[in-house]
Amino acid sequence: MAASGGTEVDASKPGETRLRAAQYVRMSTDHQRYSTENQADAILKYAETHGMEIVRTYSDEGKSGLNIGGREGLQRLLEDIQGRSAHFEVLLVYDISRWGRFQDADESAYYEYLCRRAGVRVVYCAEPFENDGTPMATIFKSVKRAMAGEYSRELSSKVFAGQCRLIELGFRQGGVAGYGLRRLLVDDKGQAKGILGPGEHKSLQTDRVILVPGPADEVAIVKQVYQRFVVTGMTERAIADQLNVEGVAADQGRPWTRGAVHQLLTNEKYVGHNVFNRSSFKLKQKRVRNPPEMWVRAEGAFEPVVPEHLFQQARQIILERSRRFTDEEMLAKLRRLFETKGPLSGLIIDEEEAMPSSSAYRSRFGSLLRAYQLIGYRPQRDYRYLRINARLRDLYPTVVAQVVAGVREAGGTVAGPGPDGLLRVNDELTLSIVIARCRQTQAGSYRWRLHFDTSLAPDITIAVRMDAANRAILDFYFFPRIDLISDRLRLAEENGLSLDAYRFDDLSDLFALTARIPFAEVA
Repeated sequence: MAASGGTEVDASKPGETRLRAAQYVRMSTDHQRYSTENQADAILKYAETHGMEIVRTYSDEGKSGLNIGGREGLQRLLEDIQGRSAHFEVLLVYDISRWGRFQDADESAYYEYLCRRAGVRVVYCAEPFENDGTPMATIFKSVKRAMAGEYSRELSSKVFAGQCRLIELGFRQGGVAGYGLRRLLVDDKGQAKGILGPGEHKSLQTDRVILVPGPADEVAIVKQVYQRFVVTGMTERAIADQLNVEGVAADQGRPWTRGAVHQLLTNEKYVGHNVFNRSSFKLKQKRVRNPPEMWVRAEGAFEPVVPEHLFQQARQIILERSRRFTDEEMLAKLRRLFETKGPLSGLIIDEEEAMPSSSAYRSRFGSLLRAYQLIGYRPQRDYRYLRINARLRDLYPTVVAQVVAGVREAGGTVAGPGPDGLLRVNDELTLSIVIARCRQTQAGSYRWRLHFDTSLAPDITIAVRMDAANRAILDFYFFPRIDLISDRLRLAEENGLSLDAYRFDDLSDLFALTARIPFAEVA
């Protein structure tokens, strides 16, 4: 097997003229059934049967297919193809999912398009259709790409549900134990098998991990930290400095910091509670911090290191400390910290002695991002979608009003919108309105994702597409319920005759049509 960067071999044989082909193989971290060796064997058989010689191999082993990041083999393949340095005519791939299980099905289509544009034909060796550009092949590929993405979504949901169940049963789901705690491996009957060291993991699927108190000296330090903070009134910074003077090392041998002490005082695992889903990073999308009502918890799952009442006293002190400041005072402190430290984070805030905790800022202002915005700090991450969503929410009542006016001008009557957001037209049918934000793909094209609330089952849905800047309405789509076979639909810039039949540039055109059609027939 060639290295991931690609390896050239001499495939020429006297008297033979065979197509020069490259192969791309990938083994996913979440789907081990097809190893790269098995893929290569299948591809080799296909090549020999069809008169091809494999002259170059690109591989990504143990790489997730959710995005292109870290996949050196695929990146090198695309670089060679776009740089016109690919000395082969055909690219052999085991199946469509080897490109990746992207959440946007157009991403894998884009990579195939780059190959075709450079004159390299793509062949899927294990697919039951010929990749010949016919309408049927295009449909098959679209379905397969959507299925690849859906597999990851379903797997993510199943894994998350399983993790939540194990949390409720009192089992630990990843992460280091923390100072004063250790990870204990237990079998399927709950019998202890041994303490796991740093970097060690269970080897049997039926085994589980729980947290137990660590060495006696560490447990004594944890209790001492709580006593100093609650009883003596020492600050986190003073406690950290004192422990460092005493020569006590923190977790993993590091020196104590204010943030480390603060985490020890605020983490519920020290009172035996098992808490999960405080933040999410599903499908390798952006990481989000979840509100407390979304946390999954099991109280009393582990043996506590400190008593509940002491933990609650520490929590109350931290909350009261932030309540002493007005909103303006909290923002002033945050602004001074930004001017002194530069880019901010929850950890940086927690390290500052005179600052309220990051959790206090989230509680007071709804999120750290909102607090950042109030002091004029803009993190490097692109949060424009939040402003766009707010603008679309503001636009929604205007669109509803236009629809109501249009129906009435067409001679109909309108009631609502009701609590469910639906309009009732002529006391016969229900009407829903959705606004679709415009998104730009990596290839530079535009897409709109429509989400239909099938639980409400409106008779008609009017979909509003926004322009590329998400500032003005581009056009409208009219969807009778009878034509909806899914609760989601993705629209491109050009959508074919079947969908274009529902497209209108202006609401007046739409109502002019519906005024000529009996409402019962539309529904």
